[in-house]
Amino acid sequence: MAAPGDKQPCRARQVCRPMQETQLFLHTFACLLRMYESSCDLEKTMRTIAFFLLMAAGSCHAQQTYRVATNLVDVSFSVRDSKGALVENLTRDDFKVLDDAVPQKISFFSRSFDVPLTLGLIVDFSGSQQHFYKKHRHDLEVFLKDVLGPKDKAFLICFGNHLRLASDFSPSGADLLERLKDFEHGDRDFPELGPREDRELGTAFYDSIYYSVTEKLAREHGRRALLVFSDGEDNSSSQDMMSTIEAAQAANVLVFCIRYTKTRHGKLTARNQYGVRVMDRIARETGGTQFDARAVGPHTYFRQIADELRTSYDLAYYPSTPLKDNTFHKIVIRPRRDGLVVRAKTGYFAR
Repeated sequence: MAAPGDKQPCRARQVCRPMQETQLFLHTFACLLRMYESSCDLEKTMRTIAFFLLMAAGSCHAQQTYRVATNLVDVSFSVRDSKGALVENLTRDDFKVLDDAVPQKISFFSRSFDVPLTLGLIVDFSGSQQHFYKKHRHDLEVFLKDVLGPKDKAFLICFGNHLRLASDFSPSGADLLERLKDFEHGDRDFPELGPREDRELGTAFYDSIYYSVTEKLAREHGRRALLVFSDGEDNSSSQDMMSTIEAAQAANVLVFCIRYTKTRHGKLTARNQYGVRVMDRIARETGGTQFDARAVGPHTYFRQIADELRTSYDLAYYPSTPLKDNTFHKIVIRPRRDGLVVRAKTGYFAR
């Protein structure tokens, strides 16, 4: 209610001004989309549009609230040739995008070279990994020395049946490695990630990935990925494999799995084989890959991971049938040139 003596605005002005501002808002927003449709910098594009929306929302706060819903689907992907070498010189015209087999118009496209990385490092300290603790530490030390650059940052999760944030985001490989050593030597005085759960058994593999995505990486920007050091076996998570995959796909987080599996008489047990398939499925569905740590040296697979993260592409599109049907929509990025192989997430759930 206005205070006594306050001037009351004309009702016609109250009605017309929001209408005019709405038209101006929509016109300006459409111009922004057209202006940046051909941009090669997706991140800059989205920051600019987000800034415009925030400014527009602030200016309209006193009159009326406007909500703009978008169905933009964004995908990060890498491309290799028939010899396995990364291909860096492609444009949007070199790709065709299908959403549930329906061709889509690429609205945004960019190439990323030597970009800063935002990473989560997840190390399995459950009973099945006891024989690999030193191997974990050695391989992680290789990664931190060979891959983590001055502009990168990473956090560290150590898990058994609870998820411990041994280190929050840090650009220092030495600090991350020191926290890993503290945990290995019995220090468990670290904050817990995710809700407190009553867990009877010892391995929360799915939860370690799910909550690393939803509580850490989903709020970050730029190139994001998880590196998981484990055997893929789980017996105490509240999440399952499909909810874990869906969370990573929704946040556009790539998952790379480095597998450490103890064999029996030189062979994988049935339980081991299950873990191998789990790690392969999660990596493949999110656009990452898995490596057998006993078959490939850490310098090799970490360099491959770093190359894929730093030399990749991003595209985004508005689905021609933007239905919020809670179903899985399959994405296919098809190169127009022969002999090229694309690695990307396999799709998304329309929520």
